[in-house]
Amino acid sequence: MRRIFKLASLLVVSLIVVAAAYGGKGYWDALSDAPHLRQRADDLIAQGLGGDSLGADHLAMLLNVEDPNFFDHAGVDFSTPGAGATTITQSASKRLAFKNFRPGVGKIRQTGYAMGLERRLSKDQILALWLDTLEMGEGPEGWVTGFHKASSAIYGRPPAALSGAEFARLVAVLISPASFTLRDDDVALTERVRRIERLVAGACVPEGHGDVWLEGCRQPPGS
Repeated sequence: MRRIFKLASLLVVSLIVVAAAYGGKGYWDALSDAPHLRQRADDLIAQGLGGDSLGADHLAMLLNVEDPNFFDHAGVDFSTPGAGATTITQSASKRLAFKNFRPGVGKIRQTGYAMGLERRLSKDQILALWLDTLEMGEGPEGWVTGFHKASSAIYGRPPAALSGAEFARLVAVLISPASFTLRDDDVALTERVRRIERLVAGACVPEGHGDVWLEGCRQPPGS
């Protein structure tokens, strides 16, 4: 029994060491990539494709749904209600640092990369890169990547010119772009929009850190 316990302990220690090394690799990769990512982000912001271009109310809605503590965390968030397992910085890292992301061990490098981005880039720069790389689902002419591109493809206008309801539909697809249809009257998407609108209005709160589907914001029965 003692031998089994010793072997198990060695295995656990080995896994921790490997995880730390892989996370560290992600961190240093981000530091290495930072100069060209900063330039890319600054170019996007200069073109009016950063977070501020969404408009203050729209940006507040987006962050409230996707990453409520974005401007205060250092790349990860383990406690904010509704934040879930992936922050905006981690989401951007998934597309910036991987050709083919695989969950599990990939999450370790993703998290290290996110922490490296936070060390070298501003929040505005990270937000601009995230918006530019977002998968937005199926549009009128095929799959759309990029939040601003989706706004133009679906509504023919930039995000700042959209109504609150229109903007909420773009936000609603982000949790699972392949599950919704932006082109048509998608009942499931409309239900998620209702939940987002209740959240933004302060009429509900997520049920906990992992409530990314906003189950805490379902319409009360009989209302």
